Amino acid sequence: VQVAESGGGLVQAGGSLRLSCAASGITFDDYAIGWFRQAPGKEREGVSCITNYGSKYTADSVKGRFTISSDNAKNTVYLQMNSLKPEDTAVYYCAAVVAGWHEYKLLLPREYDYWGKGTQVTVSS
Repeated sequence: VQVAESGGGLVQAGGSLRLSCAASGITFDDYAIGWFRQAPGKEREGVSCITNYGSKYTADSVKGRFTISSDNAKNTVYLQMNSLKPEDTAVYYCAAVVAGWHEYKLLLPREYDYWGKGTQVTVSS
């Protein structure tokens, strides 16, 4: 299983970005894809996640501004980020888990087995 992020960049506060997570090698019936972020000096935190059943979970800090979606035909999960704030600045990672996961834990990094290398998102004030 491999996942790879793209779409990061520099944007002004109030702007938008769309991140993409391309997944490959997932052959299991049950899987989940999550988006996480890590700012300098801070722990990695869950942003949003989606399961193959279509269940979605989003952190309160970004609810109403970030939206997760998937295109199964393209094996890609997207994170649409609107109304960006300087505090959204971080490296954003996508991750996948294919077995043994618990839906109520899907915003926790430890629930995931496969990680991308991350993409930098910088929001200027």
